[in-house]
Amino acid sequence: MGTVDLPVLPPVDPMLAKAAGKVPDEAGVWSFEPKWDGFRALAFRDGDEVVLQSRSGKELGRYFPELLDALRDELADRCVLDGEVVVPREVDGRVRLDWESLSQRIHPAASRITMLAEQTPAHFIGFDALALGDRSLLAEPFRDRRVALLAAIREKDGQKKWCHVTRTTADPAVGAQWLDTFEGARLDGVIAKRLEGPYLPGKREMVKIKHHRDADCVALGYRIHKSGAGVG
Repeated sequence: MGTVDLPVLPPVDPMLAKAAGKVPDEAGVWSFEPKWDGFRALAFRDGDEVVLQSRSGKELGRYFPELLDALRDELADRCVLDGEVVVPREVDGRVRLDWESLSQRIHPAASRITMLAEQTPAHFIGFDALALGDRSLLAEPFRDRRVALLAAIREKDGQKKWCHVTRTTADPAVGAQWLDTFEGARLDGVIAKRLEGPYLPGKREMVKIKHHRDADCVALGYRIHKSGAGVG
């Protein structure tokens, strides 16, 4: 990991989600957002020093050099953001997230990474803020962290942007509608966060609602989930 001097330091275990069968319907309790299909990443910026950390705590920066430049250019000078690294590509006239192009970036050859960075550049989609300036936001409610997130990713009128803020809604009906709409865009479902909830590293405090798909399979082996219910 690189060296940064921030109120929240790497490595950080990102806050996780537990699965649910439907979108929570309590109005005024939840914030809903798309579940992006990419690499979970925490971005730490302290001036020119930028660390891009994977969900497991590994450094991702060498695989996405163009994204390090974008984070320096488009984020607040000192911040820690939680988000997703994605590679959008045009497919049949519409922009879709391309998992295959993204996965090809984890490659040992620097020359290939450089080539792919030019051909299929990555974007960062921010969906939470852990720190801004000298202020840790871990104990603050999501509604306040969302305000900090919007402040941390700079607007660039009329210019190409590589860092974005995810859409959100507090309306459960819209969240349920998104679950159906996003499937056609190759997104992975909907995430729900408590508006008053703090950021709890490593804890399954969010809720994920994914698309259900059926398949006929033969299981050669399995383990019981640690809860005692269902397959792990």
